Amino acid sequence: MALHFSSRAAGSVSMYFLPSHFVYAVHLPVMTFLQCLRKNWVPAVATAVVFSVHIAATWLLVNCHGVGIFGVAMAFNHSWVVLAALLLLYALGGGCPETWSGFSVSAFVDFKEFVTLSASSGVMVSRSLLNTVPSLLFTSVRVANELGAANGNGARFATIVSTAISFLISVFASFLALIFHNKLAMIFSSSGAVIDAVDKISVLLALTILLNGIQPVLSGVAIGSGWQAQVAYVNVGSYYLIGVPLGVLLGWRFNYGVPGIWAGMISGTTMQTLILALITLRCDWNKEALKAGNRVRQSSSTK
Repeated sequence: MALHFSSRAAGSVSMYFLPSHFVYAVHLPVMTFLQCLRKNWVPAVATAVVFSVHIAATWLLVNCHGVGIFGVAMAFNHSWVVLAALLLLYALGGGCPETWSGFSVSAFVDFKEFVTLSASSGVMVSRSLLNTVPSLLFTSVRVANELGAANGNGARFATIVSTAISFLISVFASFLALIFHNKLAMIFSSSGAVIDAVDKISVLLALTILLNGIQPVLSGVAIGSGWQAQVAYVNVGSYYLIGVPLGVLLGWRFNYGVPGIWAGMISGTTMQTLILALITLRCDWNKEALKAGNRVRQSSSTK
């Protein structure tokens, strides 16, 4: 009963956060644009400003007006809007004079190729509710910058460093999940049913943390290298031909319930991670850098 109530409450709360997803569609490209220009200080300053606004908005809505979790969500959405507006104002308001001179029809050059790449990217990063794709941006931008500069060794080094760091962090987090397996849920709930349920699937949680510490980085490498179309097939095959069928089989046919469904999805993530790792290991970075450099020169000559 407690689990059912928690699920319904979580579903209701998630609806309040929907506006932030639309704002993210503006925030992400502007953030990427500034990072490509090595102006990371701009998002840092904007985030610091928005943080104080977020605290004030949350306090007013929750403590003064008593609107509870709805107020938390509204404060969160408001903060995202302010952050996106600040970044957009800087980028388009004169902060990037060498790279932004106003709107132009040149933006539609190679538009067909852009749409094709975007569609492949959308398929590539589509995931189930149990698996998200955190922090793809940093790896993809770094690798793309190095390849665009015809620096194959730099792209390879960025891949190794990002993967190693993410792997070590995920190993540490996985160990914490195993060590505190019977106490993890206490962070979020005091319900005995919830605590016991989380305790029973702590091993699956630890394995998920480990895989999701590697897979997002490899996906980021794929985005930065322009392999979206290729990896889209890998993702669709891994999840919808392996993960989902196996999860349905274990969850309902063999009556393992949530652990069975989760185990099936983990199998899809495992297959995806292994294939991405194989593709990355077999990559000729100097060849990829040469191809990227040629594309940059062709794009410049077209404009």
